[in-house]
Amino acid sequence: MLQELEKDNLAEIVSGAPVVVVQYSAGWCGNCRIMKPKFKKLASENDGITFVLADAENFPESRKLAKVDNLPTFATFKNGVLVNQVQTNKVEVLTDLVNEVTSN
Repeated sequence: MLQELEKDNLAEIVSGAPVVVVQYSAGWCGNCRIMKPKFKKLASENDGITFVLADAENFPESRKLAKVDNLPTFATFKNGVLVNQVQTNKVEVLTDLVNEVTSN
């Protein structure tokens, strides 16, 4: 399932879903735009995982759930806890991140 944050409520989503993968991005970020369709494709291939697109500039409380100091940042949460995060523009690294959170 893929959803795009419309309000600053990522903490609510993370606490309510067993596994969540987040793409933190911004409208001005070229690598974020490149990764967005790849992120959406991963979402369509992984049932049972909640994928969330979060604008890191518009939702500061959601941004605080991970250490976002570069964009795009991808973060995984399991049972409400941050598991791992990476800053990348490589789909292979993102795929490994998703596989890591689902295999534990």
